[in-house]
Parts: sequence; structure tokens; C-alpha cells
Amino acid sequence: METKSLFRHAPDIEPVRFAKGMSVVQLVELMGKTCFEARNVGRGATLYQRMIDEDDTIWLGIAGAGIAGGLGGIVIALLEAGFIDVICSTGAQIYHDLHFAFGLPVKAISPAVDDDLLRRHGDTRIYDISIREKETLEEQDKIIRSFVMQKQRDLSGEKLSSWEFNYELGLWAANNAPYPEKSFMILAARLGVPIFWDSFSNHSIGMNLVRTDREGYPLVFSPQKDVFDSAAITYSSPQTGFIELGGGGPKNFIQQTGPSISQILGIRFEGADRGLQIGTAVEREGSLSGCTFGEAVTWGKYRKSDEGKLVQIWGEYSVIFPLLTAYVLEKCQNRTPKRIIEKIPSFIEKLDQAK
Repeated sequence: METKSLFRHAPDIEPVRFAKGMSVVQLVELMGKTCFEARNVGRGATLYQRMIDEDDTIWLGIAGAGIAGGLGGIVIALLEAGFIDVICSTGAQIYHDLHFAFGLPVKAISPAVDDDLLRRHGDTRIYDISIREKETLEEQDKIIRSFVMQKQRDLSGEKLSSWEFNYELGLWAANNAPYPEKSFMILAARLGVPIFWDSFSNHSIGMNLVRTDREGYPLVFSPQKDVFDSAAITYSSPQTGFIELGGGGPKNFIQQTGPSISQILGIRFEGADRGLQIGTAVEREGSLSGCTFGEAVTWGKYRKSDEGKLVQIWGEYSVIFPLLTAYVLEKCQNRTPKRIIEKIPSFIEKLDQAK
């Protein structure tokens, strides 16, 4: 019995031809016609374009140390274009983002250095990034504490979510930093883009809050408020797309909005519509970073395991994310900011009424 190939309708692979003067769009589209992770880069770029063109509420998860390494400028470009609506970041990257706004030195170095020697000279290191302990970190600590001391009365009325703290910090920094244009956090505050932390304590901002608490400027935070407010945003959005740089806490925070609604609050909800992850973690060790989109579907984090709507790119995001950003900036029309912060009270009311 003659059988037909299961792949007879699949696209043909042909050797791609590169040319002098190609645009980034042409490069990414050619990569998508090859194989392995290059093909996934093409798929990821197309998926991000659909998120934008079809008006998804787009979340960005930021893990790792990319912001300290200068990638905050890419986030700024996407915010300016209206291509990011909500952010969840490690608190560390919010802290490091402010170095640039306040003109605190961050240096590009070789990772092949003597770390004992660096310590003796007061230089800290994140792989190939060097940050002075006194001139940068301790100065940044003073800035965070100054913000808390100046704004404590305004912030201490009720329990705070992390996005409320970051919003006020962004507005305050906009008025006090000499280079506000270098901070994605400041721009997010101006555009009404909420920034959540994935953790309230695992970063230098949380460490500084210990000192301000003990010096008479206490603030009280509510992780439960973060969970509910983030779930309210996802529940109230007609379509949701998640973009995850790395994995870990930010990835899980934005993906858990679906199960918070369905499993915990008992409200019918099928999960987010689309997801794009860039990271180097593997599936086998069972970590949050290595969790595949297929696994996430089983938890109700996404609607279904659809290759057209869920793309995982295995790669280091400092290489991949700039390509995707350049692609959508060239391909897509700018969107009007959704100004999610202004809508959160109505989103909370909608989720409350659904319970």
C-alpha cells in the first residue's frame, strides 16, 4: 500500500541567501526559514507582531541582569511605541535601572578577572558588568532611602502593592534624577504602565526598606494585593500576551494570574492567549525557568498548547531580545498606551463582582 508523507504540506527548506544592506526584518524572516533556534526566532518575532497588531495586553517579565547591562534602553523603546502594557521585574533590575537615571557609574569589564582583587578595590561584578560599591550601590541606597523618607506619609495610609511603590518611585525619580530619559521605570510611571516585583524582599530595595523601617519611616506591603491586582488586569483584558526574558520569579508571577483566577478564586477563566519566552533553562530539572508552555497549559496558565500562540526560544536574551525588538519596531504601527494604572480600580471591581 502506497503511503503519503506526513509532511507533504510542510514548507520546503531552501538555502537562504543573505545580501548586503539587509534590514533587521529581512534578517529575522530569513532566519525563520532555516532551522533550530533561528526558526524559533522568526516564529517569536511573528508572534510578538501579532500580539501588537491584535491589541493584546502585553506583559513583560524581566529576570536576570540585562537591565544592569544596558538593555533597559530596549525596554524604553518598546514602552515609547506602546508595545508593553505591564511589567514584572526582579526588584534588583528596578534598582539597577535607576543607576543610569542618577548618573551612577556602571562599567563594561572582562569576566576574566581576579574577584578577590575586585573586592579589595571596592568593585562588585555581575559577569562582565562592574558596579562600584561606594560610588554606585551606596549612593543608590541613599537615593532609595531619601525617597522613602520624603514620601513615607503619602505611602503609609494603606498596605502597598509593589506596583504602587514603583509608580511613586518612578514619578519621584522623574523629578529628581538628572537623566530621567535613561530609565525605563521612570517612563513606565509616566505612561501608566504598572511594574510589579516578583518578590518583596529578594533585592536591594527591600534591604533598604529594613533600614527605613527601623529609622522611623515604616511602610507596609501586601503580597496578596499584588496577586489580586495582577489577576484583575489579566481577567479584565480581552486578550493577553506574555513575553518572558529568562524565567524564575517574573515568569511565574505573570503566568500565575490565570490559576489565581480559576483555581484560587473559583472564577471561570482559561488562561492567557499567547506566550513568548527567551531563556537558556532546560526542562529536565523541573525549575520554573525550565517549565515548558505545555506544562503551563496543564496549570491553566494558557488556554491551549498551540504552537502558533506559544513560542519558546532557547537562547540568551541579550542576543535574541534586541532582534525581536528591532523587528516589531520596524513592522508595527505604534499603539496608544493603555495606561493600565488608571484602570486598575475598575479592573479590581470587575474581578470582585465576578467572585
